Amino acid sequence: MENSTVIKLDESNFDRELTQDDKPVIVDFWAEWCGPCKMIAPLLDEIAREKAGAVKVAKVNVDENQSLSFKYSIRAIPALLFFKNGQLRDQVTGVTSKKDLLNRLDALA
Repeated sequence: MENSTVIKLDESNFDRELTQDDKPVIVDFWAEWCGPCKMIAPLLDEIAREKAGAVKVAKVNVDENQSLSFKYSIRAIPALLFFKNGQLRDQVTGVTSKKDLLNRLDALA
């Protein structure tokens, strides 16, 4: 996670980051050992840079935050959860295209 525009979430800051403003938030549930997670990470970094100020991109390491994985019923990764005003609005599991991610974000606006 070299990109400083991507927020690292854990149990301590998860709710605060999702509710502190009304920007849509993509939360990437991932793990270091997950190949598909590494494939989608550059797309999320691009979106974080291109949509800085309009969208938040955040990551949750499932190995370090099992209670969050359990809370959101994460059974497979990468799992991307889309939040607006602290409410879960959409989700996608597995690798998808940047266009699909942007369309899902636009639907939240």
